[in-house]
Amino acid sequence: MSEPFTLTAQTHLSLESWQKVDQRLKVGFSTRCGGVSEGFYESLNLGLHVADESSRVIANREILAKQLTIPLQHWVSGSQVHGSEIKIVTENDRGLGATNMSTSIQGVDGLITRAKDVLCTAFFADCVPLYFFDPKSKYIGIAHAGWRGTVLGIGQRMVETFQSLGVLKENLLVSIGPCISGEKYEVDETVIKEIPKQFLKSVTKQKQNKKYLLDLKRLNSEILLHSGILRHNISITNYCTHQNDDLFFSYRRDRGKTGRMIGYIGYSINQ
Repeated sequence: MSEPFTLTAQTHLSLESWQKVDQRLKVGFSTRCGGVSEGFYESLNLGLHVADESSRVIANREILAKQLTIPLQHWVSGSQVHGSEIKIVTENDRGLGATNMSTSIQGVDGLITRAKDVLCTAFFADCVPLYFFDPKSKYIGIAHAGWRGTVLGIGQRMVETFQSLGVLKENLLVSIGPCISGEKYEVDETVIKEIPKQFLKSVTKQKQNKKYLLDLKRLNSEILLHSGILRHNISITNYCTHQNDDLFFSYRRDRGKTGRMIGYIGYSINQ
């Protein structure tokens, strides 16, 4: 499988095939490189909810905002509760969560918009970023899918929400971005019991001592296919946040003391 994400700068990977469809589109995933944070959070930590200095995090966000040509004051984020709630973002939501966590959109793990000069963002350190783009209607979106959000069906709920906005499923492109791979994500029976039975065999591998390896990329892909997304409209990254330690923070690898990357999607007015 060819890699959909390209390292276009020290600070981020871009989904270039989508950006070629619409020159205004900015879509990608940040790296851990090119920022000012130190210690566990070296160097481009973009998460305000970890024990990094907030001034450094905001400086890091400003670095990326300048490169993406969408001002930090126009970024939008949800509070990310590992759920399946979705918010339709408008120009009036610009700045929510951009410099202060308390202003993030509460209870939300999915964002959808077609507003101009708004960057929808979500934060990651192993969970799955799901990107959505309809070239016809210009609706775009991003979802944060940890194992809980995945089994709660946030991927399917994103598809259903796009449909409610008039998007045809056959037009909807979806990309699964950098996250922990199935070779590195070990879970116990508590998690396994929550996975829909029709997908269980294809997305898990049993180990010893009642432990399992769970492939969240494939599970999300199966859920999207089950939701009516065409197979050839789904792209899946080869990047693993756990394995690629030179590029990414990883909650599992770094035992919780680590920074956060962002997945982002939005339209710039500067093209």
